[in-house]
Amino acid sequence: MARLTRTEQQARTHEHLLLAGRQVFLRRGFLGAAVEEIAAEAGYTRGAVYKHFGGKEGLWLAIVEADAGTHLDGLRKALGRTGDRDDLIAVLSGAANEEAAKWTAVAAEVLAATAQQPGIAAQVAALQRRHDAQVVALLTEQFERLGLEPALPVEQLVVAVGSLGIGLALRQSVMREAGQDVLTQVLRTMLPAT
Repeated sequence: MARLTRTEQQARTHEHLLLAGRQVFLRRGFLGAAVEEIAAEAGYTRGAVYKHFGGKEGLWLAIVEADAGTHLDGLRKALGRTGDRDDLIAVLSGAANEEAAKWTAVAAEVLAATAQQPGIAAQVAALQRRHDAQVVALLTEQFERLGLEPALPVEQLVVAVGSLGIGLALRQSVMREAGQDVLTQVLRTMLPAT
């Protein structure tokens, strides 16, 4: 078996920490996750997390950045299969699985935890703006294809739906009641039938 170069070892450590971070954040939430637990799950010391990501917040940002393309590709494919307004609303309101709902609740925790940390908050905001811009472009294309005229500018619709999704995910994590119907009804209002 060939010995890994230093660069290959660093890349391997990076990937192991990303995977462990995802698992621990999903299991414990952002606030409940400890750097030590993440490092141990990956088979490293906490120093590896700090060296590669600067801490828990940096690890979360790296995970979101690494997963953004996959998320957008999945959304693009699902939306591309829609044939009408109801199909599109179903994709936007109901396609989330249990893991996606947990991850949304973790994202809400990150927002709360980093709001008073200007440096991290700015990084989170920049990441969110990039993601939102990509979703806006994707939805604009789909609305034109389906002949839909949203009640709000698409940029505002993306912010509203994202904020509602985060709020509902947090509520569900505490109250265990479904919020799917709420999101569906809001989307029906935001995307009126033509």
